[in-house]
Amino acid sequence: MRSWQTGDEQQLPRYADNKEIWLNLRDRFPHPYTPADAHQWIEYVLNARPETNFAITVNGEAVGGIGLLLHDDIERYTAEVGYWLGQPYWGQGIITHALQAFTDYAMPKFELNRIYAVPFLRNSASIKVLEKAGYQREGIMRRSAVKDGQVIDQVMYAYTVS
Repeated sequence: MRSWQTGDEQQLPRYADNKEIWLNLRDRFPHPYTPADAHQWIEYVLNARPETNFAITVNGEAVGGIGLLLHDDIERYTAEVGYWLGQPYWGQGIITHALQAFTDYAMPKFELNRIYAVPFLRNSASIKVLEKAGYQREGIMRRSAVKDGQVIDQVMYAYTVS
């Protein structure tokens, strides 16, 4: 994992322009994922403060991303984590390792008590990643999302400090 940097936009569409990835992410992740989307993303993350989004790399090449959505007010010690990885790298333990490292970094850095994720119930691979990274299943949120025109369930997973 590392900070996003100028030049990453060159590789991003190669990995991010994948309907299988998009089907498991929020709609703000574009599909198709164009070079213009990549340029817009890199411009956004380079200017964002605090830095909450990072590239997942293999051999120095950005092949995925992981980041936090920090909350405020009564949820100011809580954040939502999201991540994605290019399909050629699925099933290699990369995202599990990245999530563990990112959680270890983010909890003290942002003074968090809780980081949560809400994968779609159908996304068994992401559920396994969360469980391997030490996140606990808290429940199913029935009919809580609409993706690609279908109403679907989400699962609440969280990592909390003792």
